[in-house]
Amino acid sequence: MVLERIKIVQGDITKQQVDAIVNAANSSLLGGGTAAGPQLLAECRQLKGCATGEAKITSGYNLPAKWVIHTVGPIWRGGDNREEELLARCYRSCLTIAESYNIKTIAFPSISTGAYGFPVERAAPIALKEVKQFAESKEAIGQVIFVCFGLDVYYCYDKSVKEITIGSPPA
Repeated sequence: MVLERIKIVQGDITKQQVDAIVNAANSSLLGGGTAAGPQLLAECRQLKGCATGEAKITSGYNLPAKWVIHTVGPIWRGGDNREEELLARCYRSCLTIAESYNIKTIAFPSISTGAYGFPVERAAPIALKEVKQFAESKEAIGQVIFVCFGLDVYYCYDKSVKEITIGSPPA
């Protein structure tokens, strides 16, 4: 079953023992990266940014993960500016890159729900739906881990995966 390949944990995404982690980035791709080391920032400079909903890949450098897939989520502006569509595209873009790089295990954060203000109650079902649809049509990725920074985010993702499992629509 596809949902058996999806796991939700609370923790630090930079500590995950997976082939790739996803970095919820800004469009310049120049923020953060301290856990991976200065080489990551240098490689990101070469990428010349990334559009909202798209993704790009770099090496993981000092991280346990071999790869970092950077994606730019939408800034929440009330829900009438294609935010849900752009968020879904982030997950599809990351999974497409993962498949092309033969990545078998990948860890996602809750894209756009921090500084970008996307309501986690709306983001979690979108994330899980996109991953589930991708996994149903592709066998390439063996496990997807959603790494939730806080308990509130963890509970939203846990609730959403249970709703998908029993087939009731997300609230």
